[in-house]
Amino acid sequence: MSDNYFNKTIIQPSSGWEFVNIKELKDYRDLFYYMVLREIKVLYKQTILGFSWAVIRPVFSMIVFSIVFGKLAKIPSDGIPYPLFSYTALVPWTYFSMAMTKSTQSLVLNQAIFSKVYYPRLIIPMTPVLAGLIDFVIALVIVFLLMVWYSVMPTWGILYLPFLIILMVLSASGIGMLFSALAVQYRDIRHAIQFFSQMLMYAAPVVWPVSLITEKFGDTARLIYGLYPMAGVIEGFRSALLGHNPMPWDLIIMGTVSSFFIFLVGALYFKRKECIFADVA
Repeated sequence: MSDNYFNKTIIQPSSGWEFVNIKELKDYRDLFYYMVLREIKVLYKQTILGFSWAVIRPVFSMIVFSIVFGKLAKIPSDGIPYPLFSYTALVPWTYFSMAMTKSTQSLVLNQAIFSKVYYPRLIIPMTPVLAGLIDFVIALVIVFLLMVWYSVMPTWGILYLPFLIILMVLSASGIGMLFSALAVQYRDIRHAIQFFSQMLMYAAPVVWPVSLITEKFGDTARLIYGLYPMAGVIEGFRSALLGHNPMPWDLIIMGTVSSFFIFLVGALYFKRKECIFADVA
C-alpha cells in the first residue's frame, strides 16, 4: 500500500499575531452557511409572530422616541417628521446593537461545540453578524413605507447604501470578535455588553441630529465625533434615503478609518487568543 494512501492533517495553534485565514474560511464555507441558516431558524423557532419581530422592535422604539424626544423634549429633527427621522436611524442601529451583542456572547454559548470539534473559530462570532442582515432588510422595508406615508421621495444617494451597510457590518464584526474573545476569559463581558450597547445608542445620533454637535462645539468636534463609526452610518442613511442634507462625507471618511481599525484589531486579537478558547471555556 502506498505511503500516500492516507492523508494527514495536522492542526496546530498559531503562534504570534496572525490575521484571518481566508483560505480556511473558504474551505469551511458550507459549515459557515449552515450555521448562519441555523441562527436564523433558531431565532424565530416556536414564535407566533416570527419575522414580524424584526419590525416590531424598531417600530415600538420609534413610537416611544417620537413621544418622548419628539413631542415632549422637542428635539430638532432637521425638518424631517420625527417618526421618519428616528426610524431611519433605528434600522442600522438595531442591527448594529443586536449583531454586536450576539457576537459577543457567541463563543460562550457555543463552547460545547468548539471545544470538541475543530473548525475555524472565527465562524462563531461572524454567524450572528451575517444572520442579522435578514432582520435588517425586513426592517428597512418599513422605511420606504414611511417615506410613502410622509410623501418623501428617495434620491440618488440611495446608491451609497451598500457602502454604508459594509461599514456597519465591519464595525459590528470587529467589536464582536474582540469582545467574544474577551468574554471567554472574562464572563463579566457578557453582562457589560448590555450597558455598553445602551451607552453607544445614546451617543449615536439616533434621537438627535449631528448638526447639534456642530452648533454647540464646532466642526473640529464633529470630525472627532465621526470616529464613532455609527455616526457616519446613521447620518449617511438619513441623507441617502431622505435627501434632507448633503451626504456627510466627513463623518463617513472618519468612520471608515475607525471601522477598518476596529475590524483589524478585533480580528488580530481573536486570532491571538484562539488557541486558548478550548482550555478556558
